[in-house]
Amino acid sequence: MQIRKLVGDRSFYRRLLTIMTPILIQNVITNFVSLLDNLMVGQIGTESMSGVAIVNQLLFIFNLCIFGGLAGAGIFTAQYCGRDDQDGVRYTFRLKYYIAAGAVFLFALVYLFCGDTLISLFLHEGEDALDLAATLRHGRAYLLVMLIQLIPFAVSQVYSSTLRETGETVLPMKAGIIAVLVNLVFNYILIFGKLGLPAMGVIGAAAATVLSRFVECAIVVLWTHRHKAACPFIRGAYRSFRVPGRLVRRVAVLGLPLLVNEVLWSSGMTMLNQCYSVRGLEVISAMNISGTVSNLFFCTFFSMGTTVSIMIGSLLGAGKLEQAVDEDRKLIAFSVALCAALGVVMALFAPLIPDLYNTTPIVKGLAAKFLLISAVMMPVNAFTNTCYFTLRSGGKTIITFLFDSVFIWTFCISTAFCLSRFTDLPIVPMYIIVQSLELIKCAIGFFLVRGRSWVNNLVADPDAPSL
Repeated sequence: MQIRKLVGDRSFYRRLLTIMTPILIQNVITNFVSLLDNLMVGQIGTESMSGVAIVNQLLFIFNLCIFGGLAGAGIFTAQYCGRDDQDGVRYTFRLKYYIAAGAVFLFALVYLFCGDTLISLFLHEGEDALDLAATLRHGRAYLLVMLIQLIPFAVSQVYSSTLRETGETVLPMKAGIIAVLVNLVFNYILIFGKLGLPAMGVIGAAAATVLSRFVECAIVVLWTHRHKAACPFIRGAYRSFRVPGRLVRRVAVLGLPLLVNEVLWSSGMTMLNQCYSVRGLEVISAMNISGTVSNLFFCTFFSMGTTVSIMIGSLLGAGKLEQAVDEDRKLIAFSVALCAALGVVMALFAPLIPDLYNTTPIVKGLAAKFLLISAVMMPVNAFTNTCYFTLRSGGKTIITFLFDSVFIWTFCISTAFCLSRFTDLPIVPMYIIVQSLELIKCAIGFFLVRGRSWVNNLVADPDAPSL
């Protein structure tokens, strides 16, 4: 393939950066503040940090369920917007509310009645002889407070996702920035007991997060209703909660595999960490440090995924199919090149960052090694991520289900489970083996995208959604 086919012109990169930059800034700030939060909790002790890390793994499944559930409707939102069909956008907005409400109700019940059992799955003795009972106690306290934030988080995602899919990426970025700053300030005040308040530890960290979720939700909702000209879909959005049955069926056909995929993928990532935790609680602490830092660098390809959904979805909805193919190729190349450069930076900082934590030498050493492995795999992750969002933008949700969650359960989890239960292989080589399986997914993604089965205009013929 000629290099020039992978490189766009100034107009292309201008559009790319216009969409990507606000999303990237929001993600970077969010994850940077998460890193600072993590450092604050880490100052309390390894058990506190581990308890919070385990609960955040469980909440991660809920977050991905919301993202996946809304993304199914969002495929149609982006294409309706490309066709300038505001009624269609309005219907998908309403449908998102039903999906979000169902997710909140289901997960609240699971976390409330099964929280202790789920946390206990990650508690195993290791070399550091950490206090497992204290870890469970910290995790339980953190989870009970964090249940409050499920509703404002879901509502803000209904609004923010619709705004992004209709081209408004700046406001969600601003709301996210304000929210994470609120979270940061109140984390410091509540965790350590500043301004005359008592030191609340992990409960303070949870309370700060809950407050920030309500702030973000209020900003996004109020702005949308005050800017009806910029958000025409909100006019009459609450006049009724009717959604055409035909649209519900089409979203179910295309979106249900996507929702199931996100749930299985996020639960699969949690299961992977559970397999790693068999080697000791210090592995969970090291994974927590590595994951929090890695996510700061991974913001690039996460943001590129959303950018691919918006740019390619809009082109497909407008019927510009060949332009969609051409720009998608360039988006993938840009993402891989950028992430390769960032991977080098991440590798250079890998040995230094764990020293910022108040934890044991074993945990610091493991975290540094995990970070280095993640840095090496970053370009590969970038490629598979953009392939996933390419397939999703064209409605190939059954294929994305197979490509993403089926892959992780079939290859990654089965490998990690067998290595952790039936061998004495140390955690670092085990982690390398499991991560290297992403190369297989990379090859699969290449052939799927090249096959062009994703090149579909889903809103041109409402009676024939392509699968």
